[in-house]
Amino acid sequence: MVDILNLYISAAADLDHEREVLSRVVAEIPVTLGWRVTQTPLHGETIDVSALAQAEVHILLLGSDIRAPLGIEWRLAHRANRLQFAFLKQDIARTMAALDFIRYLETQIGWHSFKNIADLRMQTFKLLADHILAQPDYYALKLTEINGLTSWRNKLSSPEAEDLELHGGIGESSVVLSPERYIPSEGVLIKPKPTSSKIRLLTHQKKP
Repeated sequence: MVDILNLYISAAADLDHEREVLSRVVAEIPVTLGWRVTQTPLHGETIDVSALAQAEVHILLLGSDIRAPLGIEWRLAHRANRLQFAFLKQDIARTMAALDFIRYLETQIGWHSFKNIADLRMQTFKLLADHILAQPDYYALKLTEINGLTSWRNKLSSPEAEDLELHGGIGESSVVLSPERYIPSEGVLIKPKPTSSKIRLLTHQKKP
């Protein structure tokens, strides 16, 4: 049983906007579960191997090229038997290295294609909600949370589903907590949209 879901996002700088938006997605899922989000280092820092090993979910985004250290991160998470999702951006030119990596991953897991950021965001909502709902005891969900998340997930698949408003990303690895499970002592409260009763606490992890 855990109170924090560890998420690792692997993406190169060419998908900087996409990785920022995904780092914000977790704060909008209607549960009191906390999140720790770690992202691919972009400036030559060492990979956080511990974060990869502890991640309940690993998401990889691929754009025009497979750049270091994405391949290494994928293999490390795969060896650690993490739950992995691979997203492929549509309608862009790719390098030969990227095409080879696409074929390689197709033999392991397959790809989720996305056409734009809104599409990526919606698919991620669904995958993460399904993952959490499949393990309610592990994530210590109350019955009211299970019912609420189930209802929210069903709305995402309905023809009447609204286009969710895009927010700016947080840009770095972070921790997102909820006051329902944690008493905040520092950080910045992210105010909910008018239709939401949830609030999230956002604190940035310090780089060594």
